Amino acid sequence: MNADKIRKLDAFPIWESTPPFSLGTAEHDVPTLRPYLPEKPNGKAVVIAPGGGYWMLADHEGNDYAEYLALHGYTCFVLNYRLGQHGYRHPAMLFDIARAVRLVRKDAEKYQIKKDKIGVMGSSAGGHLCSTLMTHFDQGDSPDGDPHRWISSRPDFAILCYPVIEIDPDLGGWKAENLVGKTPTKSILTELSANRSLRDNSPPAFLWHTAEDKGVPAYHSLRLAEALLAKGVLCECHLYEKGPHGIGLQAKYPFDNVHPWGPSLLRWLEGR
Repeated sequence: MNADKIRKLDAFPIWESTPPFSLGTAEHDVPTLRPYLPEKPNGKAVVIAPGGGYWMLADHEGNDYAEYLALHGYTCFVLNYRLGQHGYRHPAMLFDIARAVRLVRKDAEKYQIKKDKIGVMGSSAGGHLCSTLMTHFDQGDSPDGDPHRWISSRPDFAILCYPVIEIDPDLGGWKAENLVGKTPTKSILTELSANRSLRDNSPPAFLWHTAEDKGVPAYHSLRLAEALLAKGVLCECHLYEKGPHGIGLQAKYPFDNVHPWGPSLLRWLEGR
């Protein structure tokens, strides 16, 4: 298969009406999903949340991941979620990714996807957003009459690439202000630290990090892996010696020389 055989559809808004916590009607106020359809879908889907410190969205952690996985049969959806630079704070981003999972599950038949084979993938802050959904999903309720809310937002697996896990405004050089503001409470920091709010039924996870990462130190992944093991949740964690923060796949199409985590992920996904 080549890249020309991946069908990249137009992005579409994930909310039919005004999104929760909306601050306006500009393009950046309207979260979207863009589907990447493989030539031969394998029935599994991945909702991808690019990183960027909740300030911007890194294309190489969105489009490139989607192309790589689609070339191997995975139906992908890149999420353009709301950001701190436009005034958004938690839980707006969490509502966006939960909504994205619900929509993909609702339209599973349309995209030739199995409803119990829908995962999330994110890098850095995008990894944090995915880890937050790992611990704050629901099985479906509709207190506001929204029919989509009857659909579970629980991902069936999570792929976390050099993720932020332990939330602390002064920790590891990562600026939590874009997510929680300048004066977050201790309770919200605990709530948004996946290693401290993990659930027994959180989904299995694939994690990887590098020892040279200065932006988000490797202990973020290691602490989550430890918490997953303690809860009896399946996980695979890779720690590589070399590489700066934000390295992604280190390759573009045709992805001949991707970072070793790429093939390892494909092998792990086969078992999901």
